[in-house]
Amino acid sequence: MSDTGELHLHPLLDHGIKAGAPGFAGGTLACRCERDQVTVRVEGDVAHNHACGCTKCWKPEGAIFSVVAVVPRNKLKVLAHAEKLEVVDPAATIQRHACRGCGVHMFGRIENQAHPFYGLDFIHPELFREHGAAAPEFAAFVSSVIESGVRPDRMPAIRGRLKQLGLEPYDCLSPPLMDAISAHVAKRAGVLAA
Repeated sequence: MSDTGELHLHPLLDHGIKAGAPGFAGGTLACRCERDQVTVRVEGDVAHNHACGCTKCWKPEGAIFSVVAVVPRNKLKVLAHAEKLEVVDPAATIQRHACRGCGVHMFGRIENQAHPFYGLDFIHPELFREHGAAAPEFAAFVSSVIESGVRPDRMPAIRGRLKQLGLEPYDCLSPPLMDAISAHVAKRAGVLAA
């Protein structure tokens, strides 16, 4: 990503955030290949939808952030062209399964059963063919956009726009997710009852 001076956070954010549809039942994620699309079925709505500034997540061309949400692992199923999927970085905690054709990350999975987010798959809601997934709720790893080429002097404007959209900017995860991680660690250590 190059820093052109324009503020394109993400296509789902640039013109305001659209509310999700009550009772969204899920749908089909599709890669961006013109033919032989990888498709993935997701049952139910997404949770913890957020703008992510990390350098590992897939972002649409020209976007500063990705938009990422989680779904239960057992509610995600590859429907077509699984043979086109490959793990982007086998050493990463989140195994991001990308389409070899277009490069889109179809889902990210944590295989480490001891990880606090084991059992959740990470997806990009803009890949749904259907509309209505829960809207983004916060922005995570905001300062990490500097690592992808955004000038540090642009950060006040970026944080200001995120707040204007109603997305609290964090340089880690949201407080409820950080609490969930700490509770998981405390239970494993015997500090908290399971």
